This record gives sequence, C-alpha cells and structure tokens, in this order.
Amino acid sequence: MINFVSYRKPAFIVSGILVALSLVLLLVPGLNLGVDFTGGTILERQTAQNVTTDGVRRVLDEATPGIDLAGAVVQILDQPNQFMIRTRELTNADIMAVDAAFESEFGSLVELRTDVVGPVIGNELVRNAIIAVVVSGLGILAYVSWRFEYRFATVAVLCLLHDVLIVLGFFAITGREVNSPFVASVLTVLGYSINNTIVVFDRIRENVKMRKKQSYGELVNQSLNQILTRSLNTSITTLLVVVMLVIFGGSAIGDFAMALLIGILFGTFSSLFLAGPLWMTWMERKK
Repeated sequence: MINFVSYRKPAFIVSGILVALSLVLLLVPGLNLGVDFTGGTILERQTAQNVTTDGVRRVLDEATPGIDLAGAVVQILDQPNQFMIRTRELTNADIMAVDAAFESEFGSLVELRTDVVGPVIGNELVRNAIIAVVVSGLGILAYVSWRFEYRFATVAVLCLLHDVLIVLGFFAITGREVNSPFVASVLTVLGYSINNTIVVFDRIRENVKMRKKQSYGELVNQSLNQILTRSLNTSITTLLVVVMLVIFGGSAIGDFAMALLIGILFGTFSSLFLAGPLWMTWMERKK
C-alpha cells in the first residue's frame, strides 16, 4: 500500500512553488494572447515551395508597400512550405493583395486559414472567457458543498485553481498562443480534474462512515489506495489519446491538446497527492 500522506509536505512544497512561479509568469512575460482576444488578422498559407521567415517578411515589405505590416509576426508551421502571419486587422482588399504578392513570389498558394477579429469582439471574448471559468468554479463549489460538505468543496476548488494556474504558467513560459480553443481546453481540464477529485472524496466519505479508531491519515491512505487503479487507468487511457493529438494533431489543435496534456497530468497529481492530504490537514487542525 502506498503511503500518500507521507508525501504530503513535498507535494505541498512543489505545488506551492509551481503555483507561485505561474503567477509570476502571468505578469512577466504574460500570456501570448491570440487574435481571438486582441483583435487582428491571422493568415495561414501553403505555397508550392519551401519558405523561410525572412523570405516571407521580405515579400511583405517589398510587395505590399501600401499596407502597414510593420508589426506582423511570421511563423513557419508544421511543413516548411506552410506559414502563418499574425498582424493588425486587414480588409478583404488587403488580404487579396498579400495573397497575390505571395503567389507571385512562391507560386501556387493554398489558403489554410483566414481569421479576422475586431478589437470589440476580442474584448467580448475575454469577458466571456473569464465569466465561463468563474461560473464553472462557483457551480462546482455549490454542487460539492451540497453533495458532500464545504470542506470537500473548498479543497476541490483549490485543486482546480492549482491545475489551471499551472496550465496558464506553462503557456506563459512557452509563449504558446492563448485563443478560444485554449479556453475550451481549460474548461475541459476543470471537468476532468473535478471528476477525479470527486471520486477520491466519495471514497473518503464512505470510509468515514465506517471509521473506528483510524486516524485521518490512515483513512486517507486507505481511500486513495482503493481508487488508485481506477484513477491511473482513466488517466493513462486519456493521456494516450491526448499525446496522439499533440504529436499528430498539427498546428490547428496543437495548443488545445497541449493544454489538455498538462492539465490531465497535474489534475491526476492534485487528486492523489493534494486533495486528500489537504482535507486531512484541515480535519486534524479542526480536531
């Protein structure tokens, strides 16, 4: 039997460091907000020949003199003949002029993606994303309080905040783009993490009813070992699918899948090493 409680202090310290580091990274350098939130235009194109970042930028500078593309960000995608341009909001005429310049320079051009988002819509998306996460957290807190008790609910929400902050910190330090699919991935992580945590708490609650002379530490260890196989099997099978999405999903869903991967890993960690021990610590101090 694994003595999860014996790893309580190291787990708390590691989680505290990761959360603190994530909070710092959210300030500096901050999140790389995509066009969905900031407003602007994203163009993803495929050419007949391989391109370089310098080559694409040279075409933008030389072949489109009447269009302000000074702050455009150029990125080569999964294939060397695919690239992405992220810039200010462009009109349809500007986009057609840019495409004509690329077709003239690199040959046949295939449009992979064109997204144009105004700043007003971007601000609305930011507001809706924050509301979605906050309402989800409050709903989870209310449901778990009603279904179990407020201590379980409070610990569950703390574990959710832990998982989400680490995902945000990872995206901040890697510079990955935060967009609408990222918000969907965060909400998915919330659902996955609370599901694991509820399984743990449900087992603890059942064992509390039959508790005789057991300490809270023994009770938590017993409960975690009883659900360990189920939790690991669920996490491993889910991770296999998500890893395949990260490897073979391409740029379209790469960031979404990576957020799921980090969230599931730390969601499993928090369910096993944080949720039960946090509840146990609270109960012992109450006693």
